[in-house]
Amino acid sequence: MDSLIKIPIGNGSRTCEAHVGPGVIDPVGSTIAEKFARTRCAIISDTNVAALFGERVRQNLNVSGFNATVITVAAGEQSKTLEQAGAICDQMLAAGLDRQSFVVGLGGGVIGDLSGFVAAIFERGIPHVQIPTTLLAMVDSSVGGKTGVNTSAGKNLIGAFHPPDLIIDDVDVLKTLPRREFNQGFAEIIKHAVVADAEMFRVLQDADPNNVDLVSLVRRNIEIKSAIVGKDEFDRTGERALLNFGHTVGHAIERAGNYNEFLHGEAISLGIVAACKVSMKKAGLLADQRDAIVDLLRKFELPTKLPANFARKEILDALKFDKKFESGKVRFVITPKIGSAQLSDDVTIEDIREAVDQL
Repeated sequence: MDSLIKIPIGNGSRTCEAHVGPGVIDPVGSTIAEKFARTRCAIISDTNVAALFGERVRQNLNVSGFNATVITVAAGEQSKTLEQAGAICDQMLAAGLDRQSFVVGLGGGVIGDLSGFVAAIFERGIPHVQIPTTLLAMVDSSVGGKTGVNTSAGKNLIGAFHPPDLIIDDVDVLKTLPRREFNQGFAEIIKHAVVADAEMFRVLQDADPNNVDLVSLVRRNIEIKSAIVGKDEFDRTGERALLNFGHTVGHAIERAGNYNEFLHGEAISLGIVAACKVSMKKAGLLADQRDAIVDLLRKFELPTKLPANFARKEILDALKFDKKFESGKVRFVITPKIGSAQLSDDVTIEDIREAVDQL
């Protein structure tokens, strides 16, 4: 396996660097010391990840001269709330952190979103270091600067653009993941391939699911996402919206299942299948390409069918809370062929209903 790779990420208004490789979590203190002269930080993690890596990261930071405070929240989507963000800020203030401090997010996508949001609002904004511990977070949610918390109406409806200043992707930590948790990351990887990289799609088709070159895969996905984000940092022109392929229906499925029926990547997998159905109707996606996408999702043990008793009506009810609806119109990402995508305002709720009914 390749050793450490440093990937520059340009988000338009600011740049950062992702360090990808095996064992890169261990020198995290010295790595951050090269970036910041600040001395105090909060390590925000969840109960699962903190038990595995929290003390290891804290000690490493302390050895490098940092005064690190570990703040732990309950694992799961239910911790991604405005109330939890406020409670973390109170704990940071009680620990003596101020505007000269920084935040380390140690965990998966939920922690990355939550810690990034805290970093964005604490003392009007302090630096954020991401240490993703899931494949999904490494290839997707840690890149791009979107942070946020959920409301009763939907996901990420309160948030801020606050790109990380440094990302540490240690592929060795992925060995601790249950297979289902590991596999969900491939939903976002396959999404990137469908919207932007036909060659990566072919590589995944030929790959052994049990022996993937994770360093190369993480690197390529960071490059894909950062290139798209760099063209549309604040999601205004529609170019960044291509990354939402599969997410309109996927987020609705998550909400309909109360965020405990499917993991995020599993819901996105189902959303991708639905988006392929819509793409056949609205963008001329060929049936064999649709089948190839579905087959690749299945190869990585991702769901492509809803349980028979799943409340499909609740999926449709959840759609109206999605941020991709503007002035009551659907902004839906479709693909005409593997390797490209486009934003359409020609997709109707009825089109989405037909796709959901066939899941």
